[in-house]
Amino acid sequence: MIKAKYIDIFQNLETPFYFYDLELLRHTLQTVKEESSKYGYVVHYAIKANASDAILDTIAEYGMGADCVSGNEVARAIEKGINKEKVAFAGVGKTDKEIKTALENEIFSFNCESIPEIEVINEIAGKMGKVAPIAIRINPDVDPQTHEYITTGLKDNKFGINHWDFDEVGRVLKSLPNIRLTGIHFHVGSQITDISVFEQLSLKVNKIHEWFEQNGFHLEHINVGGGLGINYDSPKEEPVSDFKAYFKAFNDNLELKEGQQLHFELGRSLVAQCGHLISKVLYVKQGLETKFLILDAGMTELIRPALYKANHDITNLTSAASPVKYDVVGPICESSDTFGKGILLPESKRGDLIAMHSAGAYGESMASTYNMRDLVKSYSSDQLDQM
Repeated sequence: MIKAKYIDIFQNLETPFYFYDLELLRHTLQTVKEESSKYGYVVHYAIKANASDAILDTIAEYGMGADCVSGNEVARAIEKGINKEKVAFAGVGKTDKEIKTALENEIFSFNCESIPEIEVINEIAGKMGKVAPIAIRINPDVDPQTHEYITTGLKDNKFGINHWDFDEVGRVLKSLPNIRLTGIHFHVGSQITDISVFEQLSLKVNKIHEWFEQNGFHLEHINVGGGLGINYDSPKEEPVSDFKAYFKAFNDNLELKEGQQLHFELGRSLVAQCGHLISKVLYVKQGLETKFLILDAGMTELIRPALYKANHDITNLTSAASPVKYDVVGPICESSDTFGKGILLPESKRGDLIAMHSAGAYGESMASTYNMRDLVKSYSSDQLDQM
């Protein structure tokens, strides 16, 4: 999964750090481009997944748009060469400053999540002499069959507007002179591996779309968000998600009007498999019944296992000894700072290189300096090829 030439270079780098395989990333992006273009779909990259320079520069090479959830992400996307007319700004709590940033940059769309938010955007846009293009984020009440913390489309989630508010939304929209409704937006959750979820979403979208048409709102686009998952358990077997089946599910089930565009906001499925957290063994500690492999990387570098009980494939890059079971843990002063329990690895020793795979999404982007640790660095394969 990681080429031997890079492992040799890792030996001379200070750990922990992230490594991004841009060859795999480019292959993934090319696959997405080919499969989405069959249907004329527009893909935005969800910047929250990973905003590192190497990732964003590569995303921009492929002409993708950006899905942003902060004013800084909007500014960063445009700075990196992503067309502002392909920048969507989502988020349940946009600040006035962030709204002004997006209006100044004349972005593609605000994905709006409440009536008060729409009213505030109208007020700010009026003061700036602008008309804000918006899409209403709607809660379709579709179960994504994923972890409760990354479920976003059920009726009791904080995200989106529910169907019982449609009449009031319609009334408000017709009264606001500095708002232009251009679309409707959905996002039901993350790490979805059952394609039938997207088929169910499409059928719900059809019904909701019909309400808007019947009430005089003719939409330019529909945005179905993202959520496609990856194979965390066996990344070698499935380094690229099944984008063919994903886009086909929408083509087969979602009904577009003539001239309408279908937009997507993919994050994890684009970048997760290209990223690896590289760490070194500090100590091997024998407990009463457990051997602990204590690493120099912890939840400050990769919080997903502590936050979601997420699983990442873990390998020893420098040992080929007989396997031993370990609890793989970090140095942070929290019991939740554990990457995996009962992990079978080659017998490991101080200084061995350990890799946590499938860490390109929500790894570096969620890193912290808790315990006053240094913020984790990252390297790309392009950088290391020049060493």
